[in-house]
Amino acid sequence: MILVFGLGRSGLGVLRFLRARGLAARFYDDHPKEPDVRTALALGFAPDFGLEGRYTQVVAAPGVPLDHPHLKRLREEGAEVLGEVELAYRLSKTPILGVTGTAGKTSTTLFTAHLLRGQGIRALEGGNVDPPLVSVVDEAEVAVAELSSFQLERVSTFRPRVAVLLNLGVDHLDRHGSLEAYHAAKLNLLKNLTPEDALVYNAQDAKVRQAAEKSPARLYPFQPAEDPRESNLRAALAATQAYLDLLGRPLDEEALRESLRTLPHAPHRFQTFARKGKVVFIDDSIATRTPAVAAALRAAPAPIAWILGGEDKGADLAPLRPLLSRVRVILALGRDGPRMAEALGGGAEVVVIGEKDGYKAMRQAVAEALARLEQGSVLLAPLAASFDQFKDYKDRAQAFREAVFDLGGEPWTPSSS
Repeated sequence: MILVFGLGRSGLGVLRFLRARGLAARFYDDHPKEPDVRTALALGFAPDFGLEGRYTQVVAAPGVPLDHPHLKRLREEGAEVLGEVELAYRLSKTPILGVTGTAGKTSTTLFTAHLLRGQGIRALEGGNVDPPLVSVVDEAEVAVAELSSFQLERVSTFRPRVAVLLNLGVDHLDRHGSLEAYHAAKLNLLKNLTPEDALVYNAQDAKVRQAAEKSPARLYPFQPAEDPRESNLRAALAATQAYLDLLGRPLDEEALRESLRTLPHAPHRFQTFARKGKVVFIDDSIATRTPAVAAALRAAPAPIAWILGGEDKGADLAPLRPLLSRVRVILALGRDGPRMAEALGGGAEVVVIGEKDGYKAMRQAVAEALARLEQGSVLLAPLAASFDQFKDYKDRAQAFREAVFDLGGEPWTPSSS
């Protein structure tokens, strides 16, 4: 019997995947949400909220840490704990192209799938980017999977046909406990590669290069660019070429030129979406790491009202302090926002948003920002995970956008700047 541990996007995707195969399972969630439970029941699965059953396999959602006490007990009782990526690999014959790294995963995944489709290959993206990998793997000719460290820490036999390793920086120290453990999870992407597989890697990242040169896979190094989007495109071009080489197919140059003209844009990545008078609103909800937030603080029009906070992932604050001269006010929300704002120091005013409800907190933050700015920008670049107040970074972005339009913001277009 299989237990699906954790519902939400990943868990419900796993239940649909199992149902399509006629496999029996039950489900459990620490904090079950009524709509998710209704969906799971409608799919024909029963709950086990008391964890009274005996299970051979437990498919745990990425948000559930491996050291969760219930998972520990289930392992002691003989269950194998795995994630949706390992499950998809074992139960589907579709080849998987896996993309990981500290930065750039989503854009590289979207670009790669887009370029492969332009070459006439039915490529579908999923994984850490919507939808879950299990929701696309059966429909695709090749599944292009964005893979987080949370997903990769629970793989064992998983072997992508093409692995893409973008970079190894600092992130998720709150979850993994150390930089070494975080990097080890990322490098699980490479551990089962063979000479029949391909590895695309960043030739300028010393840790990445060292790991790649130990791999038996066919190597496809790429040189990153100063512009992150261009770097991600270079990785995607190398991944596309690598997969075509595995198929023994030439690159269609004309189709590639057309694909490059229509590249997709990843949502919630430094998007100016609204304005009110001379104040613009910028959604960078995905900016949870120091380099991304630093880039946002440099690019946003000053003076800036900076919305900061959530669940701190162990962010390095030092590189941000020189940029505080561009910040008029820090709106500190969520579990760790006030502490992070205090640790930053500097001359910017700090307003603590004490409201616990995420949507109400965001509305209060936007109102406080507008009370202090006559021009400049309101920037959501939280430097923290969203799960204390929101479902995910997209839900956080939605709360921001709703607050902006409720408080008089108007849609922004390039012609309105």
